[in-house]
Amino acid sequence: MSRELREELGIEVSVGTLIESLTHAYPEKTVRLNFYQCKLLRGEPKCLGCADFKWVCPEELKNFQFPPADERLLGKLQTDSSLWQP
Repeated sequence: MSRELREELGIEVSVGTLIESLTHAYPEKTVRLNFYQCKLLRGEPKCLGCADFKWVCPEELKNFQFPPADERLLGKLQTDSSLWQP
């Protein structure tokens, strides 16, 4: 996970607690997703291997479109304030 964040955003993180693990079936494939709480250690995020990124508050998540597989995680992010603690 930390390697992907370094490659995609140019940041160093410490990987913490597993927040959510799920499997989602799309018509063309099935994906297994693991979401971890991470702490930013070094770097300022920049688009290296991704189209875009943006820091947002929980209330702003509803303003963006996410894949169906992320629905359960988004619900947690919008209701569990402990996930937003530094």
